[in-house]
Amino acid sequence: MDRPLRVAVIGAGPAGIYAADHLIKADPDVTVDILDKLPTPYGLIRYGVAPDHPRIKEIINALFRILDNPRIRFIGNVAYGVDVKPEELSRFYDATIVSTGAEKDRALDIPGIDLQGSFGGADFASWYNGHPDVSRDWPLEATEVAVIGAGNVAVDVARILAKTADELLVTEIPDNVYQALKSSPVTDVHLFSRRGPAQVKFTPQELRELDHSPNVEVIVHPEGIEFDEGSLEAMRQTRHVKMCVDILQNWAVRDPRDRPRRLHLYFLQAPVEVLGEDGKVVGLRTETQELTGDGWVRGTGEFTDWNVQAVYRAVGYLSSALPDLPFDTKTGTIPHAAGRVLDLDGEPIPGMYVAGWIKRGPVGLIGHTKGCSGETVASLLADADQLAKAPAHDPAEVIAYLEQRELPYTTWEGWQKLDAHEIALGEPHGRKRVKVVARDEMTGISKH
Repeated sequence: MDRPLRVAVIGAGPAGIYAADHLIKADPDVTVDILDKLPTPYGLIRYGVAPDHPRIKEIINALFRILDNPRIRFIGNVAYGVDVKPEELSRFYDATIVSTGAEKDRALDIPGIDLQGSFGGADFASWYNGHPDVSRDWPLEATEVAVIGAGNVAVDVARILAKTADELLVTEIPDNVYQALKSSPVTDVHLFSRRGPAQVKFTPQELRELDHSPNVEVIVHPEGIEFDEGSLEAMRQTRHVKMCVDILQNWAVRDPRDRPRRLHLYFLQAPVEVLGEDGKVVGLRTETQELTGDGWVRGTGEFTDWNVQAVYRAVGYLSSALPDLPFDTKTGTIPHAAGRVLDLDGEPIPGMYVAGWIKRGPVGLIGHTKGCSGETVASLLADADQLAKAPAHDPAEVIAYLEQRELPYTTWEGWQKLDAHEIALGEPHGRKRVKVVARDEMTGISKH
């Protein structure tokens, strides 16, 4: 290509930001615009990770340094498929990388899952993180709650439900979240894992954080602490699995402590039905599982009914289909070959690429996202000479288009204004920040 490459990245979460970073490091002339439907950057780091995680600030600092590069431009509050369509992007950019991630809850197909009082863990995380597109209200009326899942989201949901509101007041939770949690009558949170302790998906750090609250007694029920050859092999092969198992075994045999709230961990318990009366959750039925020798499980036919008034499923995230792009509904991903988006005939769509969870599914940690984005960028750069040149390649033309349509877009400078504003809101109360929740308020503070 005889002029500098112009690339659009759709989605300002880690995958999109790392893709931009790979691009500017690989090509000294390329410029990148990162567009996001939210007024703010960072995606699920801001709106999916629990606010009491100490490592959030470290991750955001690393992403900040990338976004602060003058060859990368953040444009927020602009929705792909609504405010800009693929044909409009091809006017301004030589290539587009879609990295919209995954923010919906994966379904759990059991009877009663749609009863009042049954919730998705991702939806709950969006609420307690102050996502602008979810209701400000959340019904926290249950004294006993079930959480289904064995990953980091399940652990986050269980921990936020079990902690007292005052413990979370030092974090950036919005005031409506604090007030709702303060009035929660919860006494017991029950976390159910279908498989054994050697098959859990959470990290040792996540697990330890469950036990940091002085108000929550973590109780590991020993009946499910079982191992087969597959479990033993997992512990031999993977250090963090062995660390998690050691923590769980120690908790299973320690003396109980007198604390006002309890967080129960059960293993080898698979949910089979959410029980209801008058359309509301009144219980959860699980089937005891047994290990099959290879780390997997099968049902025993032994069932237990648990007296809970709310159920939260945290069995994985799911990406959403995007307008005018192919989508595999089974895997929740955009079909691709090394990051090149494929059409229905399996042929690459020129100039269209994909990265992150919408490329490979909602698995892996931040490090995996870096490698995934790197593969996509390598494919894009290999194709650079064959890409059709965007006719309106001057960066100012994108802004002129948005302003012509009177779209209230946000910028990197605007985000820094909002960031400073949120930090200032928290300072009088000794808090890291207080999140602004309303979209129009965010765009107003960020005004360019």
